[in-house]
Amino acid sequence: MQADIKAIQANGVFALSALVAVTAQNTKTVTLIHALPREVIEAQLNAVFDDFTIGAVKTGMLFSAEIVAVVAGALRARRASNLVVDPVMISKSGHLLLKPDAVARMTRELFPLAMIVTPNIHEAQQLADMSIGSLNEAKEAARRIHRFGCRAVLIKGGHLAAAPATDLVYDGRRFTELSGEWIDTPHTHGTGCTYSAAITAQLAKGKPLLEAVRVAKRYVTEAIRHGLAIGHGHGPTHHFYFLPPDPV
Repeated sequence: MQADIKAIQANGVFALSALVAVTAQNTKTVTLIHALPREVIEAQLNAVFDDFTIGAVKTGMLFSAEIVAVVAGALRARRASNLVVDPVMISKSGHLLLKPDAVARMTRELFPLAMIVTPNIHEAQQLADMSIGSLNEAKEAARRIHRFGCRAVLIKGGHLAAAPATDLVYDGRRFTELSGEWIDTPHTHGTGCTYSAAITAQLAKGKPLLEAVRVAKRYVTEAIRHGLAIGHGHGPTHHFYFLPPDPV
């Protein structure tokens, strides 16, 4: 959530949030996940939608089938536009962030509402039920994921061995490959969330989908380049890398 808010604000949009679970985590691991009650999630969503004009929506870690159903129902009832679904399934440290029984409900209830779904390679492999080691395999996975009903799929290629830092966008008709610079750094905590949040912000600003993805990719590349070497694990990306340092 912190990464989402920072990335959205850094891309020039005011960020609003609704928490569905509280996590205890650091750069090394996730030690606890506490799901919030249904009524608390619904109250937060109602508070946000009742007071603001929402230009775009992003989902992140949803954890359980019940939470997926609550969020999907609220977004469907509100006819939320420009929905970016980041199917967060596992943390960088290997902690499960989406229960197995929630995956089917997400693809069935949330994906059809989405403007774009943004899995990384590991998530795409699970969603498409196949291994991905090449761009051609990534294309097949994108086709399979698109059949769940979303308008477009972005497979984030940071872990694609055959073409590192090459992302793939599929809109049901054509594929667009987005090549980028591979930056060798361990400080990539929150990269996927940051990327999808930046796309959300650009959509809220009125950018067409492919342009929003391109702008977000440039942003996240620089945020990775300036990653912060803090903590004792995978340090975070630097969301405000473009701000000048304080004068000495």
